[in-house]
Amino acid sequence: MPFVFLGRKAVHMLRFAEEIMLLLLDDKGGRFIDVPTVSLEHALAGSVLMDLALERRIDTDPERLFVIDPTPTGDDLLDTTLTRIVESAETRDCAHWIKASAVHAGEIRERALARLVEHGILRREEDRFMWVFPTRRYPIIDDKTVREVKLRIMGVLFSDEIPDARDIIIISLSDVCGILERLLSSQELKATAQRVDQVRKMDLIGREISETVWDIESSLAVAMVPMH
Repeated sequence: MPFVFLGRKAVHMLRFAEEIMLLLLDDKGGRFIDVPTVSLEHALAGSVLMDLALERRIDTDPERLFVIDPTPTGDDLLDTTLTRIVESAETRDCAHWIKASAVHAGEIRERALARLVEHGILRREEDRFMWVFPTRRYPIIDDKTVREVKLRIMGVLFSDEIPDARDIIIISLSDVCGILERLLSSQELKATAQRVDQVRKMDLIGREISETVWDIESSLAVAMVPMH
């Protein structure tokens, strides 16, 4: 698990799955905003692949995703997926691994939330819906961390500076699962649409995630059209 040391204090560096969960969180209610399930599953899957790429465990080209270093990272949020890729009998493309990892999106989500609680960013509260059904809330403890993630996105979208790799990735993931539609007004969405498209094209895995999600959602839409 990565840490940055500032003086004597160790600061937990968030993985992309953790950042996605923070961006999805309603700042006041401690509950998560509603986004399409398929999109979120694939964004969480892509988040793990992107972290593995930044850790120089995997790389991609237009035809394949391949391992460049099979050594575990020591981070259980990433190493389960890395093991599946390493042990695969065949070399597959990026879209295959996004779909395969999306099956485990629930596990990725729960691990990410547990870590945010462990590091004092969120607090987990057990609750009841209509006094019967058990639910959970995640009130924010460290709102500075949440604001920092959102400000990074805004800083890139409303400038023409070349973003760093982490900013490119979190914007790609946010766009895929509909987070940007929640963070920005309709006017801001229109004003930044070209910039979002530009940033997303800077990363191969980001492009693959977007295309995979759109292909799946298009297939679902066609499947739901009634036959005459």
